[in-house]
Amino acid sequence: MIKNFDKLIIGNKKFDSRLMLGTGKYKTVKDSIGSINNSQCEIVTVAVRRLPTTLKNDHTIFLRSLDWNKMWLLPNTAGSKTSEEAIRMAFLGHELACQLGQPDNFFVKLEVISDPKYLLPDPIGTLKAAEFLINKGFTVLPYINADPILALHLEDLGCATVMPLGSPIGSGQGLNNLENIKIIIENANIPVIIDAGIGTPSEATKAMELGADGVLLNTAVAQAKNPMKMAQAMKLAVQAGRLGYLSGRMKKKYYADASSPFSNISKL
Repeated sequence: MIKNFDKLIIGNKKFDSRLMLGTGKYKTVKDSIGSINNSQCEIVTVAVRRLPTTLKNDHTIFLRSLDWNKMWLLPNTAGSKTSEEAIRMAFLGHELACQLGQPDNFFVKLEVISDPKYLLPDPIGTLKAAEFLINKGFTVLPYINADPILALHLEDLGCATVMPLGSPIGSGQGLNNLENIKIIIENANIPVIIDAGIGTPSEATKAMELGADGVLLNTAVAQAKNPMKMAQAMKLAVQAGRLGYLSGRMKKKYYADASSPFSNISKL
């Protein structure tokens, strides 16, 4: 992990890693734990709806096996069809964070999805839930369509980030909404996290090269033939993309330009 050169700041928290990982769809608990550790991510998102009310259940062994002194829980409201359901999940997510020893963690990945086929986020429900949760002191990271105007409205409400989808959840289609994502990044004064649709390390790198502040992944790692190796690949891809963005790419030219021109020989 590249430390102390370029922090990701969300709300009042600072992170070295710009890669976030989900915890669903892994074939085994070993894969989930190994992948998260290999990625060296610091933000781990968990669907609150899929968890029991107590961490003493066997189904949460992967949560209890992670080092929460080094990681920050990002509860998400996945499965919520209305703003009211999402708000309830957000409060339950805070209770989960408390059980993991993070009582000051009011982060929530806000998902309001009423469309069962394409799983596209509901913009009206998202706005409504975001406003309520922000007023209750939550640090809200809303999952949205790549809609530049919606992104600005959510920023104005006080959201800590916006999280536009690259393409539909779990599809692995990549950055299909590239032009709108560029506009969101250009206009935003809060971090922009690309969430959903990325399937390969090269796509993660591309997102970061555009100027995105981070990438959230789940299926691309969990459903890889070797999730642990893919997690490591994604870590390096995000780091490379961020360094590339900060370095500034060369200008494109419409003609060849020799790498070792004769005119420079006398200056060597």
